[in-house]
Amino acid sequence: MEGISDIRICGLDEARPPRIRKQPYIDLYFKLSHQAPKKWCEDFNSLTASRTYKAMIDSKNGEFIESWVREPSELGQALEDMKLFVETCNQAYIERILAQARSDAPEPGVVQESGPQAELNRMVAALNFD
Repeated sequence: MEGISDIRICGLDEARPPRIRKQPYIDLYFKLSHQAPKKWCEDFNSLTASRTYKAMIDSKNGEFIESWVREPSELGQALEDMKLFVETCNQAYIERILAQARSDAPEPGVVQESGPQAELNRMVAALNFD
């Protein structure tokens, strides 16, 4: 099973290769290694909203980053930028999950549930995925 930290750009969409158009831009569709969760996509879109050449990902699909450049020579830099944005979103998403798990953990001294589900919950909370 693939996790959030496994999300990376693995190529361009074969169905929509870069093409030089009449307009002064080239559409780019970067393919992700697997589908990103909706919240991850929303984070990505927020992060890239202020970028000179906008980039976005459809939060329903979560598989392709749509962007553009003006010149073919900008393609390499666009890819490096997208890789950095993906890594930033991966880290932020993981940090959010860990923070949520910490906030969901019972406070010391609070009476905890007992029984099989409580034991399973403690075991799951103790797992180290580093």
